[in-house]
Amino acid sequence: MRPRPIRTAIIGTGMIAAVHARAVRAAGGEIVGFLGSRAGRAKHLAAQWDAAEFVDLKALLGADVDLVQVCTPNSTHVAYSKASLRSGKHVICEKPLATSVKDAEQLADLAISSNLVATVPFVYRYHPIIRELRARRIGGEFGDWNALHGSYTQDWLLHPGAGNWRVDDKAGGASRAFADIGSHWCDLVEFVSGERIASTSAVFSTAFPNRPVRSTAAFAQGQASTWWAPVRTEDIAIATFITSNGVPANVIVSQVAAGRRNRLWFELDGSKGSAAFDQENPETAWLGGLDGVRITARGTQPLSPDQSRLSYLPAGHAQGYQDCFNAFVADTFSAIRGTRPEGLPDFTDGVRATRVIDAVARSSASRAWTDVAGTA
Repeated sequence: MRPRPIRTAIIGTGMIAAVHARAVRAAGGEIVGFLGSRAGRAKHLAAQWDAAEFVDLKALLGADVDLVQVCTPNSTHVAYSKASLRSGKHVICEKPLATSVKDAEQLADLAISSNLVATVPFVYRYHPIIRELRARRIGGEFGDWNALHGSYTQDWLLHPGAGNWRVDDKAGGASRAFADIGSHWCDLVEFVSGERIASTSAVFSTAFPNRPVRSTAAFAQGQASTWWAPVRTEDIAIATFITSNGVPANVIVSQVAAGRRNRLWFELDGSKGSAAFDQENPETAWLGGLDGVRITARGTQPLSPDQSRLSYLPAGHAQGYQDCFNAFVADTFSAIRGTRPEGLPDFTDGVRATRVIDAVARSSASRAWTDVAGTA
């Protein structure tokens, strides 16, 4: 007999909430309802997905829901996740898990003590070619790492008039670009390489001193109040790292790189070979060696078991970002049912990312090398 579908509730009404909803349906789950920041805000999304609109958090937590998916501004993650876990609900919480290390650690401890599944969508781990590179690293194909480097660049804030809640440090936290996308780069490179970032020297830069910022209070009340305010968070971050094994690494993060929509790129250089990956072309990876260069494509035989598990379309039929999200949610469902798939990012990984973000932000402020807490 087929198990009952995992019943989910989604908090948030933005772009990423719709991505979560598509992933729930693709994974065979049931969307019970949506909760917005005020009454009526989730009405359209609820109608689109044939679900209810919850009037408030209390109504959501009182519903027959297995899993709560938190897709809201960063400053609200802790409150929503804590309330959900304390109500016996499993949780998916968007990253960063919290805007402080202490809060992230408390959330992870609560999830563990509650014996509930709590995951963070570091979904780039779910590109099949990423799993192939990781399997090859584990198999020793690349040897010892000499250097890790790359970038994560976007252009959605290139215009000086662009802005949303992320620009407001009260809603998004002390770091913006690095917390938003640099955290993905670090998680992915650590996942593939097996290295752990131990210390950092970082610089933040802001392209425009002022941007339009929407009032958090007005937003909650359904008003369209907007004003120009000083920008306290970075558009650009450049961070150099040393891993716990002494390997140097470097990343450039920018949300003002013209023409770059969502380019997460890395190259890992080893003593036996190198590997490079570009998220905007996720079906292939570049492999370098003393004998030359080759491109490996998803579906190229032989496949590692992990790539094979995630490659559900024949080679040449492209899989992308939404497919990664679908697979992540499906793995979260599996964990809820008692089978934990390898590589599923949980709140412990969320804490790890928050510690790296914190160290990078502190280094930028002090202009000094800064250790990442909890790294052996």
